[in-house]
Amino acid sequence: MSNPVTAAKEIVEAYLERSMVPDPIGAAAYVADDFEVIFTGGRQFTGPADTTAFNAKRYKWVKKRFLRTDAAYDAETGSVYVYNTGFLYGEWPDGTPFETNRYMDMFVVRDGKITSTNVWNDSAEILLHRAGLAEAPL
Repeated sequence: MSNPVTAAKEIVEAYLERSMVPDPIGAAAYVADDFEVIFTGGRQFTGPADTTAFNAKRYKWVKKRFLRTDAAYDAETGSVYVYNTGFLYGEWPDGTPFETNRYMDMFVVRDGKITSTNVWNDSAEILLHRAGLAEAPL
């Protein structure tokens, strides 16, 4: 029997790799039927195609540079909580490059599928700064 923590980390990283292509159909193979995503700002989505469409409006292109993937097993529920963190890099719609946009994603994996994820990153703060609306320097 495989280690559920190791398996969950592999599932999450494979999902993220497919998401970055972007390949929402390939990414969907890693998610449960009742999958839900909550993006920064509380935006709710139900599948990889939704998040790909959202990212296509916010970025010209975007990828993730993984720094760490950590996980913890919940023996009561059988779920594995997986945390992936690093930096987003890519280009804003106007072609301006970026590479130090921090992100943190939290996934719940159960029975070999991702059931939910929460996504946080610095994009909104960076966009506020670029628009002259930031309350403090970045």
